Amino acid sequence: MTDLRLDGRTAWVTGAGKGLGRAVAVALSQAGAKVAVTARTAADLESLEAELAAHGGDVLVLPGSVADPDAVRTLVERAAGWSGRLDAAVHCAGISPHFTRSEHLTDDDWRQVLDVNLQGTFFCCREAGKVMLEQRSGSIVNVSSVHARTGFERIAPYAAGKGAVEALTRALAVEWADRGVRVNNLAPGYFRTDLSSGLLDSRWGERIVRGTPLGRVGDADELGGAAVFLASDASRFVTGTTLTVDGGWTAW
Repeated sequence: MTDLRLDGRTAWVTGAGKGLGRAVAVALSQAGAKVAVTARTAADLESLEAELAAHGGDVLVLPGSVADPDAVRTLVERAAGWSGRLDAAVHCAGISPHFTRSEHLTDDDWRQVLDVNLQGTFFCCREAGKVMLEQRSGSIVNVSSVHARTGFERIAPYAAGKGAVEALTRALAVEWADRGVRVNNLAPGYFRTDLSSGLLDSRWGERIVRGTPLGRVGDADELGGAAVFLASDASRFVTGTTLTVDGGWTAW
């Protein structure tokens, strides 16, 4: 399907150093996009750059934190200036460092997660959106989670932030649709990544697998096709929605 190709287009992926963000960056590159990649750790981006370049990919490394609005503004300027446009932005940057009962969360714990997962997503949408609105075209993909809509213990700030991301996405989709910019959510279930491996290897892991109808957690590269779909013309009549990739977790 030619509509799934991204040849001649520029995409920006945050949280690209590891895990799901890295898998998304690889998938977009394989679909033909020039890919600007952002993460806080430069070494992770350098290894990704080498991986993509080895397969003929065109990549721009942009280290930085999405929680810093000034940094985000600079990142988007560099990503868009690289080829003169920005066609897709996939916001994968996220943290979940606290697996803690809510009554024991500190104020700083709460703010830390929301600063990255919610505020960082808004900063990225706002700055990428400015470029796309001027172009009158573009696709923004925010990465939420099955826990935007399903409860789980000890992840209150993560769940609250991801739920807010889904609400933000719907608002932006309605606001920007008449100027050619689509905004959607990609909601993963449980995938084995550095972020989730501690939980999956604990006593909670068996419960998570039991709760997934396909009977396993996902591999990171199984998310890439969904990201390509939402970034491409194959989804040109899709905006304001959530594509869930969870092995059936939310179908129970």
